[in-house]
Amino acid sequence: MQAWQVHELGEPGEVMRRAEVARPTPGDGQVLLKVRAANINFPDALMCRGQYQVRPPLPFTPGVEICGETEDGRRVIANPVLPHGGFAEYAVADTAALLPAPDALDDAEAAALHIGYQTGWFGLHRRAALDAGETLLVHAAAGGVGSAAVQLGKAAGATVIGVVGGAEKAAVARELGCDLVIDRREQDVVGAVKEATGGRGADVIYDPVGGQAYAQSAKAVAFEGRIVVVGFASGSIPSPALNHALVKNYSILGLHWGLYNTKNPKLVQHCHEQLTELAARGAIKPLVSERVPLDGAAAAVQRVADGATTGRVAVLPAPENGAAA
Repeated sequence: MQAWQVHELGEPGEVMRRAEVARPTPGDGQVLLKVRAANINFPDALMCRGQYQVRPPLPFTPGVEICGETEDGRRVIANPVLPHGGFAEYAVADTAALLPAPDALDDAEAAALHIGYQTGWFGLHRRAALDAGETLLVHAAAGGVGSAAVQLGKAAGATVIGVVGGAEKAAVARELGCDLVIDRREQDVVGAVKEATGGRGADVIYDPVGGQAYAQSAKAVAFEGRIVVVGFASGSIPSPALNHALVKNYSILGLHWGLYNTKNPKLVQHCHEQLTELAARGAIKPLVSERVPLDGAAAAVQRVADGATTGRVAVLPAPENGAAA
């Protein structure tokens, strides 16, 4: 079969190499899946660089989120078991962790439903307890993780403020349903949030960026607000001033979604049921901005790493190669 492999660490566009390799062999409790679509996530780029908390042995195939097909023809959502990731014609996944792909979504959309939307659901509902009528601020609102949080916030009845960088991303954020879009390159983020909320600030802030975005969050959060720390796409990990959290009376909440797979997997299943229901009634729909063939995977991962994309980018193994050994 055809697969992308990383033999040395570095930038995805430089170290990902396409090769003809043997199909992976499932171990105990695992299943071989034909990859129908693989969604690109920022951790794929971090793994190529050796900067992610999970460091698979070399060589490995990146791709942590797929819509796959079982031998009996079922469409499923899965997180492939590395080193046999999703940027290939076949991948391996744990049987117990398979989730049914929602009928309301196509393969690329289904592949993009899992990590970003699960992270958003757990962050907004499980950790921050977002209520209808509250104000939600989402950093990088046009990106893969941010776009999911925007849709979930609107579905929960919140007023959503999206922060983006650039006019193109601002247009995407508006299409996603943001009530207010702030272009951080042209506007004072903190001032715009305060003005929009009558000086109160945002009740919940969803931050997959870190760095300067977190500094803005601390200044724009409301009394009894909650800042959900999801990741550090900026590459800069902030050091919060805890005395500031004390005097302003806000909470800083960490969210590592992957822990729920081991600590409380039933919650992951429950979340998927909620997401499937939301997708069925059209309340959420992953924004897939690009669908690229398998041979375009390395360049696409590099674009995601560079922050040059909006929404999600899906890799679709070519139909004529789907059955190749």
